[in-house]
Amino acid sequence: MAGLAFARTLRDEAKNTWRTSDPAGLDVSAIEYLDARCLELAREDGLDRRTGVTWPDGTAIALLVTLEVPLSMTAEQAFEQIGRARGPGAARAGDTSIMRFCRALDEAGALDAVEIAVPGDHARMAQLLALREEVPASVNRRIGRAKQDVDGRIEKTAGDIIVPFEHLEELLSRCDREFAGRHLDAAVWGHVSDGNVHPNVLARSFAEVESGRAAILEVGRAAIALGGSPLAEHGVGRNRIKQQQLEDLYGREGIEDMRAVKRALDPRWTLAPGVLFPPA
Repeated sequence: MAGLAFARTLRDEAKNTWRTSDPAGLDVSAIEYLDARCLELAREDGLDRRTGVTWPDGTAIALLVTLEVPLSMTAEQAFEQIGRARGPGAARAGDTSIMRFCRALDEAGALDAVEIAVPGDHARMAQLLALREEVPASVNRRIGRAKQDVDGRIEKTAGDIIVPFEHLEELLSRCDREFAGRHLDAAVWGHVSDGNVHPNVLARSFAEVESGRAAILEVGRAAIALGGSPLAEHGVGRNRIKQQQLEDLYGREGIEDMRAVKRALDPRWTLAPGVLFPPA
């Protein structure tokens, strides 16, 4: 995937900057990922019209990149550096992080299509971030409507999965296979710079909820095989799928060890009963 290759380039550049403290290096603090279905949902809900954030038809993925720049930088300085990024001698004396970033975009064939929020343009920044924040809300609205109109058992069916970055493309391909093989409508977004993604099934029936659960479990097991975890940042709670993923990760023996600690510290199972695993 070209988008993931670009994300890999930015990660490598950022790690080099942190190692060398190069003042003109790329200090990328976050890269967010939205797949094609996420962009379709955003467009279906009119987010592009409301925010003025646009993308070409057929876009396969979108990346939202946060580039750290000096606190003293003004919008005028940023625009001037963007304008010089393609100029003669741009890679020589006077190089800046913004110029390097723009050249990386240009080499990836994305500079002319990119949307940029320069320092101080808080409104544009909020519009770009709204694209990322609106997608989960779009999914939840559709799940809520299906629950109300189709079957009260329909519920959110999603994963919180992380792998080493070098295995991320393989994980995303596994998501595609599991969902397509079950004819499920799904959207995937996440914190791609961390290798953490959130596959979500847009279930239209309870049968699709059950099928989606099976798909999420298989993707989680694939993550474990790749050296990652099916449980990244949002905890386990009383969610049955996540409790199964906890067992997939640590095994039955690992769960029994956790139960033993729980029994020793809370023999009456008074605190948060049913969280992580049901009482024995």
